Amino acid sequence: MLTPTVLREYDRSAPDSDQLQTATFGVGCFWGPDAKFGGMEGIIRTRVGYAGGTKADPTYHSLGDHTEVVQIEYDPAVLGYAALLPEIFTSHNPRRQTGKRQYHNVVLTDSEAQTDAVWEYLETSPFDPDSVETRIEELSQFYPAENYHQKYNLRSKRWAKKAFDEADYDPEQLRDSPAAAKLNAHVSGHDVDIPFLDARNR
Repeated sequence: MLTPTVLREYDRSAPDSDQLQTATFGVGCFWGPDAKFGGMEGIIRTRVGYAGGTKADPTYHSLGDHTEVVQIEYDPAVLGYAALLPEIFTSHNPRRQTGKRQYHNVVLTDSEAQTDAVWEYLETSPFDPDSVETRIEELSQFYPAENYHQKYNLRSKRWAKKAFDEADYDPEQLRDSPAAAKLNAHVSGHDVDIPFLDARNR
């Protein structure tokens, strides 16, 4: 069964953040990619937020020039940054930018190696780099979104959210829970291998 003990044990067994690498990108409303990428093998944690702009301390109702983005923590021993790029660029149309900056397509790199990897991917991809309108920029700062946006689809499933409540997870722990990332993907309809999930909830 999906019990507090099962959730805590799964999360304790996950690699710490200092053993992982991050990738940050926006491909429209952040709820969808949060769920999709959270279910991928090698991705340990996800969180949604705002980045790519200059306004200090943006909020959903006062976003300024920021964009909705997803930030993932992934295990480089399982999944390299280059392997993420096809998933990111096929999640949207890179040749077309949305009009509203809140939902822009953007890849925010946090190192020269990530920037180089993006351009190397585009050079060998079906997308002509000169026709790509997706913003490719250096990440300056990531601002986590409000609690109600984190693991949005999981929050709508009482049986899933109840287990975290019973485990006394606070909002930040739920946001950064590896178990929550997988369950959020599962309840959103993605095919995810979740060893701790009771068969009745599959």
